[in-house]
Amino acid sequence: MLLEFWHNFSHNLFKPLLLFFYLGFLMPILKVPFEFPPAIYHGLTMYLLLAIGWHGGEELAGISMSSIGGVLGFMATGFLLNFVIGALAYFILKHTTRMREVDRATVAGYYGSDSAGTFATCVGVLATADIVFDSYMPVMLAIMEIPGCLVALLLVARLRRRGMDSTGLLPGEIGYIGSGASVVRVAQGSSTETVSLVALEDFPEDLEAESGKAAALDAEPSFISGAILREVFLNPGLCLLMGGIAIGFISGLQGQKVTAVDDPVFLTAFQGALCLFLLEMGMTASRKLRDLRAAGRGFILFGLLAPNLFATIGIMVAHLYSQLTGFPLETGTYVLFAVLCGAASYIAVPAIQRLAIPEASPSLPLAASLGLTFSYNVTIGIPLYIELAHILARM
Repeated sequence: MLLEFWHNFSHNLFKPLLLFFYLGFLMPILKVPFEFPPAIYHGLTMYLLLAIGWHGGEELAGISMSSIGGVLGFMATGFLLNFVIGALAYFILKHTTRMREVDRATVAGYYGSDSAGTFATCVGVLATADIVFDSYMPVMLAIMEIPGCLVALLLVARLRRRGMDSTGLLPGEIGYIGSGASVVRVAQGSSTETVSLVALEDFPEDLEAESGKAAALDAEPSFISGAILREVFLNPGLCLLMGGIAIGFISGLQGQKVTAVDDPVFLTAFQGALCLFLLEMGMTASRKLRDLRAAGRGFILFGLLAPNLFATIGIMVAHLYSQLTGFPLETGTYVLFAVLCGAASYIAVPAIQRLAIPEASPSLPLAASLGLTFSYNVTIGIPLYIELAHILARM
């Protein structure tokens, strides 16, 4: 059994999709003078989200009415589980790292969300392995993205009630200046508050766009505002995915089958586009590893081990749901659900962070979610989750 597990695992580990990620990961390490064109990356992201959504919407149109209750129940389970995972991530970080409380809360939000890039990669790997998954999983991707945003906002609101100042420090911590002081003034006047200065340097255009001027950072961000709600529910990635699902669903109800087996755009080109996407993601993940130098061993271990814990919890919860309700799940559904639980956000929650949590470090959460967790999931994690799902199917 172990030999079969290793054979299947190693076979999935070196699929062409993942080899492109390895290539991209090596390029910054080897100091290859190459920059992936941002416009092409954005185009690939748009294409992948629409392709996944469109195909999922067409398949969703074929679901029988008798299955609707089971599907909705599974979606609610996924939403609640990612909320719990975000809280669990905060608890683990609190006992294993020396990070600031605001950074722990923000990182927990990243892990309470999911990753469209990891999901797209998993869809590609499942397709090459001829592993079937249920048609509603793209909708799960959209639904399970939201809990992490809420976890981060709730945890940081709790910290603000405890008197967190504008640099992210709490009463009693070294360098605490009180809740009324300016982020910019402190960052310039004290070497201990470099994180706040980094936040302004890394996202100057984003901050100016949201506030109109840097001095607006003096005001405490509200827990819920129109801008925050728009980022949670109307961010571009979610809109493209849900728009694709809606288009596919409506066309599917009318009998239109655009994403047929031989479709040259949404199916045939998908693997090639995903390869280029993973090439760019490999380069980005490799560069993000630099930000981990001062993070500490506990944080690095968390970024590598947390996906295994959260994905395993996801597979177990999915299996328990299926057993208790009698609602059948495809093998690929277990794998994708594990990915949605074990992945970390690098799009939705960072956008929320820039709007509502300017006190948090802009580099540490992305270093963990992209440099560690994304890299782990698309190389070792997905093949491992596939084998775990196969073992579960044989039980």
